[in-house]
Amino acid sequence: MSNEATEDSQTMTLAPGTAVTIAPAAIPPTSDASVKACANCGAPMLGPFCYACGQSEKGLIRHLASVMVDVADTVFNIDSRLFRSIGPLYFRPGFLTSEYFAGRRTRYLSPVRLFFFLCIISFFAIQSSLHIGDMNLANVRSKLGGNYAIGSAQNEAELEQRTHKALDKLDQAIAKPGLSPLALEPMKEAANAVRAESAKRLAWLKMRDATVAKGEKTPVDPSEQEGPIALDDIPWETAKQSVHITWLPHFANDKLTEMVGRAHENVLAAKRDPRREIANLFSVLPQTLFVMMPLFAVLLKLSYLFKRRLYMEHLMVALHSHAFVFLSLLLVTIVTFLIDWAVTGAQWASPLLRLLRAAIWTWLPVYLFLMQKRLYGQGWFMTSVKYAVIGLCYVVMLGFGVVGAVFVSLTTA
Repeated sequence: MSNEATEDSQTMTLAPGTAVTIAPAAIPPTSDASVKACANCGAPMLGPFCYACGQSEKGLIRHLASVMVDVADTVFNIDSRLFRSIGPLYFRPGFLTSEYFAGRRTRYLSPVRLFFFLCIISFFAIQSSLHIGDMNLANVRSKLGGNYAIGSAQNEAELEQRTHKALDKLDQAIAKPGLSPLALEPMKEAANAVRAESAKRLAWLKMRDATVAKGEKTPVDPSEQEGPIALDDIPWETAKQSVHITWLPHFANDKLTEMVGRAHENVLAAKRDPRREIANLFSVLPQTLFVMMPLFAVLLKLSYLFKRRLYMEHLMVALHSHAFVFLSLLLVTIVTFLIDWAVTGAQWASPLLRLLRAAIWTWLPVYLFLMQKRLYGQGWFMTSVKYAVIGLCYVVMLGFGVVGAVFVSLTTA
């Protein structure tokens, strides 16, 4: 073995089979008193993390506000990258995806985080908007049916009295100042429903009186007939409508019976207050779209098979496409809320806001088409054909996904 040393470097030549043990490099000392030393290994801290052992300069023994800021950043990862990503995501079709493919990723929020953030925010906004308004048609009709029982009146005088009370209460509610259109419209529909139910009951009462006058058998009262509403308080199993599939084991049939029974109860509950089931549906839709999103990437992979792109590239396209859709839905929800506010607060702005909402809906399919054209670089004709085929297939798959989401929301609530 021979050693040859120079001033700037060392070269070592070893004979075959020679074992050499190299000692770890010593931590370079520092004479700068302003540079902190790592509390763990003593190396100089040249940044927020120690280059020797990786320990962070920050610990938990500090002000609570600073700790909470770090927690929020870890959970939501909301920083300046989000605001740098939102603008290009909405106004520049395919730009973020092109930047990601080119390796310029640090300045923007990652596609996965952007997708999840906009998905959560948009569904939260949509679900919250369902509670705008003082009451809905189902609630009004349920309250009227319980308080006034128009459908069970036994004579015309009683029917007229109950109808008058119901309509009078609705008129008083409609006359309250400051109600939004979202609150007024269901109440007006409920008033029309009361009148229709009253007319239907009046026709039956007249038929009953005419039948009795002729000495014939009294017809069955519709309010006493068995029907879907009559099963409100009857458990599914006791109604003897259990599910039985011969080729399934006993426990599977029992589980299906339980699920169908729960769905039966939820459907009846939805008739009284549909908002509960709508809220349940929105609670499972994000998971549904999360499953649909990689399937959309599969459609892109099959459509552009000869482009020889990796599946993960198509997945990035799918992530940014869905993030844009969620952002559009969020904007539509916000503009719809502003339209509702403008009707009572600033009527001059209502036409402009409605035009803005129409522009958002129009920009959605146009954006997705331009994004597909830019990223895959094919001609207008081929892009149009593939855009239509992919869109049709995705709508069909999304339909099955929504049906599955509805089934899950009915059987798990």
